[in-house]
Amino acid sequence: MIIDIISAVPELLISPFNHSILKRAKERGLLEVNVIDLRAFGIGSHKQIDDYAYGGGSGMVMMMEPLVNCLRSLQISRTYNEIIYLTPDGLTLNQKISNSLSLKNNLLLICGHYKGIDQRFRDQFVTMEISIGDYVLSGGELAAAVLVDSIGRLIPGVLNDETSALTDSFQDNLLAPPVYTRPEIFEGSKVPDILLSGHEAKIEDWRYEQSIERTKRLRPDIFKEE
Repeated sequence: MIIDIISAVPELLISPFNHSILKRAKERGLLEVNVIDLRAFGIGSHKQIDDYAYGGGSGMVMMMEPLVNCLRSLQISRTYNEIIYLTPDGLTLNQKISNSLSLKNNLLLICGHYKGIDQRFRDQFVTMEISIGDYVLSGGELAAAVLVDSIGRLIPGVLNDETSALTDSFQDNLLAPPVYTRPEIFEGSKVPDILLSGHEAKIEDWRYEQSIERTKRLRPDIFKEE
């Protein structure tokens, strides 16, 4: 999978993709992440990428021309399955969206800044708009990092145990069950006996029951009776 990211502040994305699971995915040749500096396509000697909004008001708007020039230069070498704009008014990211995007080959992410990007670019080129929550960030870079992480870990071969992602929270509209590790007893607090029983079927039943209980209690909005 190839994920290209257009950013006005590419330095913000240096660290997230160079550690842990995403680093492993890149080293294994399963994921390629490229961060493109939008200012390289800026206008004039000052490489301008933003301007005042028509109609007045506070805040700047990312200009159409640099974005289009950047996009067209990228499209010379590949075709994108989705062109995604990270924006607070987009579709709220969930596990279903990440699952779907992990099956794609080429994705382009566009990080907004200031008051956002010229609406004409959204109308003409963007195929999908995603938000990571009902709040506003300084720019789309952190949201892009979240999206790439949620997608990248689902690519077959990235996780050492490929069944691990299937038991994550939200995969079946359920939260994950509680987990425990050594020591068996710590300051009087003990691991549930069922997890020490060695009876796999009963353990799985217990975990499923715990997932249902936790989801009902903590996230009744996503719980669905079967």
